[in-house]
Amino acid sequence: MTAITFLWFDGTVSRSDVSQAAVAGPRTVHGSDLSLRGLQALLAVVDEGHFGRAADKLYITTPALSQQIRRLETQLGVRLLERNAHPIELTEAGRVLVPRAREILATANQAVSLLVALERRESRLLRIGFINGAAGRLGRAVLDALHSPFELVQLDWSEQQTAVESGKVDAAFVRPPLPATEGLALELIGEEPRVAVLARGHRLAERTTIAIDELDTEVHVQSEALGEDWLHWWSVDPRPSGKSVIYGPSVRTMDELLEVVANGAVVAITAATISEYYTRNDIVFVPISGIEPCAVELCTRIDDPHPGIHELRHVIRSQLRQ
Repeated sequence: MTAITFLWFDGTVSRSDVSQAAVAGPRTVHGSDLSLRGLQALLAVVDEGHFGRAADKLYITTPALSQQIRRLETQLGVRLLERNAHPIELTEAGRVLVPRAREILATANQAVSLLVALERRESRLLRIGFINGAAGRLGRAVLDALHSPFELVQLDWSEQQTAVESGKVDAAFVRPPLPATEGLALELIGEEPRVAVLARGHRLAERTTIAIDELDTEVHVQSEALGEDWLHWWSVDPRPSGKSVIYGPSVRTMDELLEVVANGAVVAITAATISEYYTRNDIVFVPISGIEPCAVELCTRIDDPHPGIHELRHVIRSQLRQ
């Protein structure tokens, strides 16, 4: 007689004789009906380090959250959290499960997103992601030429490719440089100048143009959203003078960037059309000379059969030929 035994020490499944299993004494872990909601609850507690904050994040009560995790522990037959620790800590079993739980939920979310994308494809609706003003005039020209129905979704900087890859959106207007990603295609839409973002009282704020070397001594805002290559290209690091950029506070969105710059401690470099979407009395945008322009690209899934994607690519290629 044989049986399936879960070997706790490495999380793998092996087929072995019952008598041998009894001698070896592996710990049997249940979980054939593993709850995605329970995994989500566990990760919320891990990420927040506190049951109350995790419950708020999930819009449920703290007792309900605790019950979900208790149910998950019962399903698995193991204790996952050290509840008496401050902040809450994972048990050894919890440390084994958490990275797998993240993978499971990511896969489940991607499956749902792709099914929703299938529904959009059947209705011809395009979901187009964008950062910072829908790619400005370049993006507007593309959208104005589309016949397919579409909706726009604002993305965080870090989602420029992952939102397309997961199916959250069908396409995205993105700002390179971005890494080559298997299954995704990038097509050039156009280019535009880059500008310095300065507080209105900055020493260079009244200028009509700035040479890049004039920013060498300024502290530049930074972002870890897309890695060092993206940060260094946008901040022009190193500068043509050979100097390295001095970095200050880190931001994740354009709104955060503008707020930090407005305080007068740092400067930033961005695309010229951003000034059309973010108008503030305490911020100025000044063209920079001596650096290459920035590009706007379309990111799509290579083999996406959505008819709107084919039209979107056709529009871009037609406009580039003009």
